Amino acid sequence: MKSIVTLCFICLSLFAAVSSANDARLQKAFSQQQSDLQVQGKGVVIAILADDRQGSQHQRFILKLASGQTLLVAHNIDLAPRVPNLKVGDWVAFYGEYEWNMKGGVIHWTHHDPKGRHVDGWLKHHGEIYQ
Repeated sequence: MKSIVTLCFICLSLFAAVSSANDARLQKAFSQQQSDLQVQGKGVVIAILADDRQGSQHQRFILKLASGQTLLVAHNIDLAPRVPNLKVGDWVAFYGEYEWNMKGGVIHWTHHDPKGRHVDGWLKHHGEIYQ
């Protein structure tokens, strides 16, 4: 039992370190006004916005990271399934491209690229991956 508890503690410590490193990278990108960065992270949903229906349709919501930074997620629902039953307070993990803006940034390319020219991204909600 002791070894399982130790292993769980090590796993949680590694997860916290990775999460902190991801947040630090996003904070640096924001402060240096960088864009076109492939990033990974997670945050809690603090707002659900109306879908963007101009051009490619996007499911939109705002995440707050542990660091306090906020990110708009623009998830292309023409190319990937919508994240169903998303609610304020839910945790969402992401892998996508960061674009700087004055409000914290935008995460997009959270889907597969049917033309194979861009790294595939994803969103993870309640253990399910959407890409």
